[in-house]
Amino acid sequence: MPLLGGIRPPIALLCVLVLALAGLTARVLGPGKDMAAPKAVLSSQQYFAEDGAIALRASIDERVTDLQRTAAALSSGGPVKPERILSDLGRTYQKWTGTTVVDLQSAEVLATRGETIPLGWLDKDVLTGGQALTPRMVRLETGDVRLMTMAVLDWKDRPQQLLVASSSLSVPAINLGPFRSMAVVARDGEILGTAGFERAEALNSDQERQELSFLHKQMGQLSDRAAAKTEQHPVRAKEPGSRGYPGVSGSLVGDEYNGRVATAGYASLSSSNPDEKQSVAAGLGLTVVALLPVVQQPTGEQGRELYGLAAAGVLVLLGLLAAGVLWATVQRPLLRLFLESRRLARGDLTRPVTVPRWGEAARIGAALERLRRRLNTGAGEDDEEATDRADGASGSGRRRRNRVGGRGPLALTAALMLLWCVPVGLLLHDTDGSVSVPTTMVNDQRDRTDLIADRLRRALNEAQADLVSTSRLIGADVENDKDTGTGTGTGEDDRTDAGIGSADGEAATRLLEETLAKHTRYRALYVVDADGSVGARAGSETHTWSSGKDLPLVRVSGHGGKEPVIQAGAPVPGHKGSTLVGEIRVEFLNSLLARPGLGEVRVVDSEGLTIAASNGFLAFEKLPTDLTDLVRAAGVRVGAGPVENALLIREGNAVKVAAAAPFSGGGVTADIGWTVVSRQDAEQFKIAPYEREDRSVLAGMLGLAAIILVLGWIHLVVVRPLRALATGAEKLADGDLKTVLYPRYQDEVGAVVRSLELLRQQDQAHRHNQQSHRHDNTRRTAATRSGVDSDGSDVAGSAGSADGDVDIAVGHDAVHGGYIVGRVVDNNVGGR
Repeated sequence: MPLLGGIRPPIALLCVLVLALAGLTARVLGPGKDMAAPKAVLSSQQYFAEDGAIALRASIDERVTDLQRTAAALSSGGPVKPERILSDLGRTYQKWTGTTVVDLQSAEVLATRGETIPLGWLDKDVLTGGQALTPRMVRLETGDVRLMTMAVLDWKDRPQQLLVASSSLSVPAINLGPFRSMAVVARDGEILGTAGFERAEALNSDQERQELSFLHKQMGQLSDRAAAKTEQHPVRAKEPGSRGYPGVSGSLVGDEYNGRVATAGYASLSSSNPDEKQSVAAGLGLTVVALLPVVQQPTGEQGRELYGLAAAGVLVLLGLLAAGVLWATVQRPLLRLFLESRRLARGDLTRPVTVPRWGEAARIGAALERLRRRLNTGAGEDDEEATDRADGASGSGRRRRNRVGGRGPLALTAALMLLWCVPVGLLLHDTDGSVSVPTTMVNDQRDRTDLIADRLRRALNEAQADLVSTSRLIGADVENDKDTGTGTGTGEDDRTDAGIGSADGEAATRLLEETLAKHTRYRALYVVDADGSVGARAGSETHTWSSGKDLPLVRVSGHGGKEPVIQAGAPVPGHKGSTLVGEIRVEFLNSLLARPGLGEVRVVDSEGLTIAASNGFLAFEKLPTDLTDLVRAAGVRVGAGPVENALLIREGNAVKVAAAAPFSGGGVTADIGWTVVSRQDAEQFKIAPYEREDRSVLAGMLGLAAIILVLGWIHLVVVRPLRALATGAEKLADGDLKTVLYPRYQDEVGAVVRSLELLRQQDQAHRHNQQSHRHDNTRRTAATRSGVDSDGSDVAGSAGSADGDVDIAVGHDAVHGGYIVGRVVDNNVGGR
């Protein structure tokens, strides 16, 4: 038989799959390696490092963009004094530690603010070539490292000027929690900036100082390891097919001290989308490392090894029993039919057919026996019909009794395997609401939610700062137009009170369109005059902007609509009542909220109505009651202001971790009243009970897949063809010699079909011979009735007359083979 044909391969495959699944069950549900820290804690540190890397990348890219955009806007207008440039830059953005304007022709420092910027690193390679004006990391005399960002100021008929801004490479001011520390690491493993170690002065005991020294040492060692790991390509660093963070990220485990082990997550700075061009920050080769000491918690539990081995042993027993059922009820009868049919086809008709007891095999065996008797005895037509009727009646009764047939063994086999799959996949390891969740996970949910809130707050502050910068450019253009006589005003008082007229509105519109093209965060930009009318505009449809001193510069409107309208405004200098309004896309806010390991993240206003969410929402829908209470508790002022909060929610068998972080810090959005709320199901964490439950379900599903594969194979290849063969064999035994039996498979069933076809041909030839013999006998009987001698001779011819003459007759002796010549005398009586 072919390798993949017949009944043997699926039964052998069932045995192989059962043994493989038993080994897998013993491996994943049996003895496991105890880790120094739970996987959930390590994954959380990796996510925290990714969040820090995203925040640092966005901060660096925003600094570079702001400086280059400001320089381009200044270069498009008239010359501005260096002191005023730095003054306006400092009032608009509070992100640089020092700024300087240098004359490129004379190399003279024209103006400076903040900390002193060394200029020894400025050379020809920095200012020319393919890497010209690329941000550089420069070490100061104090040993600190600064990121130098450059932009060129170019006015007609004036020497070019270089605007240089320095900024620190420290981690953004985010909440790290009471025990976590974070560092920014260069390619060679050098730590460029840290956060979280500032509490050294508050330590009171030698043990605490020793622990802090241990953490410093661990940070250095883990930073070296992280820098080496981030040197690999992001695609090769991940498992095939995995997505997530576009850069290289992971987790590390350090040494143990005083019952706590150092765990760290690392993430390299990368662009927000791997398909986009890499950002400036991504090309600096920086890595963010988050360090957290956690209490050692062995993940193993008593009985786990015994459970895995017991489940594997039971699976082997049930699998062998199922294979035995298939062998005894399907394979063995089918092989007997194959041997019996081949024997009959070869002409051995003396020995009766061994008929199986039930099922399609019994029907086929009974049909073979009827064919054997008919071919062997050569019974007459009447006897054959009587025998066929008797056998047919018994066969019909047998068919009624065995209606299930070969499906019965398959159902029994499936039931045996389900006895293992159902308990393992659904009943055992069913985690309830009493599962233990590490305290670190609750704290990390709170801290990461606060990090998202800080990131969102900074993004809104940046959006409003961009509007301030753009509004100043609009005001400066209008003032220049009015000074040259092209505006609508005629004097200083007119410039203060007048709005933006149609003459200078075209220039403002072009500026808004350029700004909208560069910033995807806006959906519309427009200038609103004191009377509420819209002047210059760019983008989609505008909405009403209410002016008032008590109204915040960032607000939400559109209640009752399909989508919240988030607006940010900036007054236009020199034009009383005119405001540049930018509408921020809700999709932009949603993209900032989507982070792995946080679950569902929402932004709600002071009334608890949803403004943005990570995975879809209804505009201004209310939060659930438990989250509403959490938001209200987080909004209570404690000390200087509201603080973030987190809790563990147990509802029945469900366990959830929720956190709320209100907006706090500086900028125009500090008192906006928004809160970021996150909620994550604990079963999404890599906690040992949930992992064992998932593995048990996986084992049960694999067992179910093995059942479907093997039994489906047997049903398609053996059972269904066997049922069709039983019907054809019974028709053949009932006397249907015209239907040709064609074998469709090169296996045992196909061999039986071929043998039945040979028997059909033999029976057809035998019946044809009987019909020919019967026809000859009929002809002889007719001839005898017309004239046959008592000794067997028939009259061949005669001659005579009725008058008594002697006639001569010639006849053929049918017995002796000769001819007879005699005399016949007609005496009116006849005689011979």
